Amino acid sequence: MTGFKNFEFVAGLVLIVLIGGAVALSPLLFPDGGRAMDLTARLTAPFAGWEHPLGTDPLGRDIFARVVVGGRVSFFVGIVSALGAVVIGTVVGLLAGYYRGPWDMFLMRFADIQLALPFILLAMTVIAIIGPGLDRIIVLMIVAQWVQYARLIRGSVLSLRQAEFVQAAQSYGLPDRKILFGHILPNAMGPLVILATLNVANNILLESSLTFLGLGIDPLVPSWGGMLADGRNYIQTAPWVTIFPGLAIMLTVLGLNLLGDWLRDRLDPLGAMK
Repeated sequence: MTGFKNFEFVAGLVLIVLIGGAVALSPLLFPDGGRAMDLTARLTAPFAGWEHPLGTDPLGRDIFARVVVGGRVSFFVGIVSALGAVVIGTVVGLLAGYYRGPWDMFLMRFADIQLALPFILLAMTVIAIIGPGLDRIIVLMIVAQWVQYARLIRGSVLSLRQAEFVQAAQSYGLPDRKILFGHILPNAMGPLVILATLNVANNILLESSLTFLGLGIDPLVPSWGGMLADGRNYIQTAPWVTIFPGLAIMLTVLGLNLLGDWLRDRLDPLGAMK
């Protein structure tokens, strides 16, 4: 079992390093942003030559360049939205779990209402009113996901607030701020890191899905979801237009999930003993 878990870690790390490294270097690798068109080479099949190793799309744009450049949007949305949800959810969970009472009841009931709203329905409604955009997608994901972190942290705080080291800190007269962020939060970071890692993968899927449906970013900006949408009319005649961005999404999410599973086993004391 240990060997398999080590394989999970290595496989996930390799996938994320390779894909994330290529995405990070995309401005240097492809200064044109994957927008260069060559209509004489439109719908070139993959592996037909070194110039376009993964083929071209209906406008003659290089698929490999667009897959690499398009990853910037997915990684940016996935990471920034997860970080925003972590910050808001952590603060809310700490306050609710530590102070309890009316404050806890109000925040948790508000969280229950939030959980009752389907994300896709919420996204379609909001975007139909204010229009699509990268910043709007990020805000929507933060609004939809902060509840998960708040409930997770609240549960950890409820168990940790009775711990001896917390009671000792209170007896020394430490301010609540130092107790919450200096003593309780570090001991609740394990599940938080695991959830954040898995949510980055989930956010990449959500962004790609929304962009595919026309509810995401500007269609002129290369993105994995946009490439899938562009290639759906050519799925029978030029399947590589959709296959390669789909593979990029699948491998990225797979890598993040493998790392998340490995972190869960490392940071969860019960999981580590299995």
